[in-house]
Amino acid sequence: MFWKILFCLLVLAVSAAAQAGKVRIRAEVWADNWFAFYLGEKFVKEDSVPITTERSFNAETFTFDAEYPLVLNFVVKDFKENDTGLEYIGTRRQQMGDGGLIAQFTDADTGALVAVTNAGWRCLVTHDAPLDPACERERNPVAGRKPCEFTALEEPKNWKSPGFDDSQWSPATVYTAAEVGPKGGYDEIVWNPAAKFIWGPNLKTNNTVLCRLTVGRNKN
Repeated sequence: MFWKILFCLLVLAVSAAAQAGKVRIRAEVWADNWFAFYLGEKFVKEDSVPITTERSFNAETFTFDAEYPLVLNFVVKDFKENDTGLEYIGTRRQQMGDGGLIAQFTDADTGALVAVTNAGWRCLVTHDAPLDPACERERNPVAGRKPCEFTALEEPKNWKSPGFDDSQWSPATVYTAAEVGPKGGYDEIVWNPAAKFIWGPNLKTNNTVLCRLTVGRNKN
């Protein structure tokens, strides 16, 4: 009798949790070069390879517990040596880098697709450089001095919170794999065809981008 009661209580608890919208999510992420992921305002995961690593190409897979609606937030950064936005400064390879983010989220228990990166995300560029591509050819590029000027914005207050109004942010720009040129780690993940590469409107000069998406429970 005791075990029957205990079983019933467990069933009720699981049912109540499901009705409350709780779910365990599996996330798979590839970024050029670095990301930090937040569920709402709660930090969940950042790229295991530091942004200070010049060539860091790797995928990350992780799980987290959540409750609908899901507020998915990314800070993504392309490597830059300084505010010029350049990499390999002072060498023959001196150049503007390029970014790119692709991610997919599935229900860890059922395997059902929950969300993917696509044009439905809203993004804000907070660091853009160089503003003049001629900076790439400078023998001694200096950040803030023509042609190596840049723009840098503070993160909007409370931008990760569920109630934040992102209507003034731009829809994410979608890129092809050929445009991004994904390297190490990308092929380790079986990507759903719906998952797309996203970034700001300029793959080369947008160095730091904030992206967010709110996901409600699929009633089906």
